[in-house]
Amino acid sequence: MESDRGIDQRRPHPTRNGSGHRSRNGHSHLPAFAALDLGTNNCRLLVARPSGSGFTVIDSFSRIIRLGEGINETGRLSQPAIERAINALRVCVSKLRRWRVRYGRYVATEACRKASNCGEFLDRAAYEADVRLEIIDAGEEAALAARGCGPLLTAKRENAVVFDIGGGSTEVIWLATPPGGPITFLDSISIPMGVVTMADRLRGQEITPDLYNSLKHDARMPLGAFDTKHGISQRIRAGRVQMLGASGTVTTVAGIHKRLPRYRRDAVDGTLMDFKEIDAVTEHLFAIGADGRRANPCVGPERADLVLPGCAILDAIRDEWPVGSLRVADRGVREGILLSLMQDGYRG
Repeated sequence: MESDRGIDQRRPHPTRNGSGHRSRNGHSHLPAFAALDLGTNNCRLLVARPSGSGFTVIDSFSRIIRLGEGINETGRLSQPAIERAINALRVCVSKLRRWRVRYGRYVATEACRKASNCGEFLDRAAYEADVRLEIIDAGEEAALAARGCGPLLTAKRENAVVFDIGGGSTEVIWLATPPGGPITFLDSISIPMGVVTMADRLRGQEITPDLYNSLKHDARMPLGAFDTKHGISQRIRAGRVQMLGASGTVTTVAGIHKRLPRYRRDAVDGTLMDFKEIDAVTEHLFAIGADGRRANPCVGPERADLVLPGCAILDAIRDEWPVGSLRVADRGVREGILLSLMQDGYRG
């Protein structure tokens, strides 16, 4: 069960959609809620029902679609990428109908924000998949991700750096986490670098240590001004800051660290990793080469070219803010949407 620690996003509340039907087969009198996050790399759906102060997931879906593949070169969503996304959205809609979802919010992020032909894609999604997508800006994406991760943050430190390494961008969020008080969204920055855009930049090259360091340098460059603005480094030196990472990169790193025979969310979500343990995983990923990464059960062929670019971004964040450890979250925007919908809608 997920719970809401009461994060104040300081953003407008999301709208509610749906017909108000109850679930079939008498499973529950509680309505079903849904959150769909269409990102640059993945299409993800959660369907859940209220439970206490949080929710219980009753169905989910995740598929790698690489919607933003090649977008940095063309500025457009490619037709193959659109087809992959439409097919994934059809699966999502079938689940929405199966559970007779009462409230839902279905958002698209960086790839759709960038694409000049996004309007065409949204029209096709509405006509061919029967789903109306809402494009959210980077600030709202960050706030939703922070809200979704809130239950994993401790009240023992006064602030938190939360980051989400996506396919097309990386959101870095600065939160207040005062003991006994609500988590408060203070600020965020969106770095226009993600695992798909960095992998596209490599054009299939094997990543050498020099190339890796170049990627890391580029990812770190925008962080300095954000650090100065909020005095994050000073607070880290005073022991007041915790770090949490929410992304396919950090969850993959945690799965490899735990030597899982297959990826399992329940074994990864909430894991606390020392920076030295993260370094060891990165060294291992280099050592096993491209074939080894494809064969690793927590990476696989679909993510093999993405994991080291993601690690470069992760290293850039860790180098800028040497907190020493981070909490791993297999949750984010979808969970934030669900908590928002349930708080603002039905709390039976």
